[in-house]
Formats: sequence, structure tokens, C-alpha cells
Amino acid sequence: MAMSPEAKMQFLFTLRSKGVTEARTLQAMEKVDRGDFVKGIFAERAYEDMPLPIACGQTISQPSVVGLMTQALNVQPRDKVLEVGTGSGYQAAILSQLARRVYTVDRYPRLVREAQSVFDRSGIVNITAMSTDGSFGLPDQAPFDRILVTAAAEDPPGPLLAQLKTGGIMVLPVGQSDAVQSLIKVTRLEQGFDYEELRAVRFVPLVEGMGQE
Repeated sequence: MAMSPEAKMQFLFTLRSKGVTEARTLQAMEKVDRGDFVKGIFAERAYEDMPLPIACGQTISQPSVVGLMTQALNVQPRDKVLEVGTGSGYQAAILSQLARRVYTVDRYPRLVREAQSVFDRSGIVNITAMSTDGSFGLPDQAPFDRILVTAAAEDPPGPLLAQLKTGGIMVLPVGQSDAVQSLIKVTRLEQGFDYEELRAVRFVPLVEGMGQE
């Protein structure tokens, strides 16, 4: 289901009104059709600014939060990006418009398969999607210029911090899973890390181990 010009204008207007103002982020979100990643009875709501359910008890994040996380990550054209929590694949597809290479991992093999089929249909070739326990990152491919985590941890996971390049940025929700979480931007410095709190959010918890589906 392609977005009508009117729906696209409304979609971009909503993103801007929620604080997504960076030009490259808006261009990427205009190019990637969220409708490709929403199935069944929720397809007609694909362009509303709300999270929607997907398989395996997970959700596709609301577009304004995807935009704010993408904007905060400040992806550059040469960057290698790790995304923890593939979900529908929507966020990875947007990152693929901005980065040289995106690695995305999810604990649910079914979600990775379904996302990969959308990438294939969309002709996106610079995403590597795999099913693995994302809380450990991808040591074989580290270090990364940018890391995006789409599930909430109580603290930024140590293995992910260790896989971030000096000068690299990680954006993730932090907090108790049932309470309000904060979206945090972590920048790796020569010595230590700089933490910036961006806004309150609500995400599914980051769970260790593999999913059943």
C-alpha cells in the first residue's frame, strides 16, 4: 500500500511537529514506506503516529520516536551501524538510507525472516539481518560507529558500550521495563562516556537469550 501524497504530507508534518526536524532523517523517513512493515488489520493505520503490534508480542515503534532516535544517532554516510531489536525492520530500513552498512539483530528468528523479506522486496542491500542475542552485540563486526537499541535496559549493556568506536554514538531507552524510561544518547570519549538524556519513552524490555518463534 503506497502512501498517497496527502498522507505523506501529513506524516511528515506530524514528524516535524514532534521535533523530527533534521533534513536527512526526514528524507529517509519519506523514502521508506511504513506500510510495507505493517501487516493485516493494522495496515490501514500504518501512517498514524502510534506504535502497532507485530508478531512475537513485539511492536513497531511510533514514527515520531523512530525519527527522534534516528536524528539523535546522527548517522554519517560512511558509518557502520548496529541495531539491537530488528522488530518489523522499519527502523533498520531507515538507517540503511543514511549509513554505509547496517547490522540488525533480533532474538526472534521469525521477525528477522519477515524483515529480510521486506528488505529484499524493497531492494535494500546494505542491511545484514540475523537472529542472535542482541544484548551481547556483534563482537565479530565490532567496533561500530553507531549503535541503536530498540528495547529498554536498566543500564546501557556493557558489551554494547565496548563495541562502540571512540567518538561513536549509541541511542537507547534506559529504565525499568514497567516504569517510564528515558531515551539516552551515549557518546564514547577518549576517556569514558558522555550521557545525555533526551526524553521520556516506553519500549519493550531488552531480554537476554533467544525467542521461541
